[in-house]
Amino acid sequence: MDAVSQRVLEYMIEVEEAAEDVLTTKQQIVDLDTKRNKNREALNALKTEMSDSEKVKVCFGTMFIKFPKSKTREMIQKDQEQLEKEINDLRKGLKAKVNHLNEIQGMKSI
Repeated sequence: MDAVSQRVLEYMIEVEEAAEDVLTTKQQIVDLDTKRNKNREALNALKTEMSDSEKVKVCFGTMFIKFPKSKTREMIQKDQEQLEKEINDLRKGLKAKVNHLNEIQGMKSI
């Protein structure tokens, strides 16, 4: 393979890797947002007329465990906070990754 072909191949690999990184991060954001929406639905479901002293069934993997309603609400709210943080961190990182991809495509013209 001559030098020009090798350079073109290296450029295409670099662009493809950067684009794959952007797409992977976007998919992670979508997956976390889906989980966040499910948690929001669960919190709304806990706002029914049941008293806080009653227990609700919570699914952990393949098991259902009865927990007090107030503890369940706390766990879901903590999970929501963690999801918000992760989503925000991924979005900040995504901007840098997109800028890097644009830089590669703009600066390394063949």
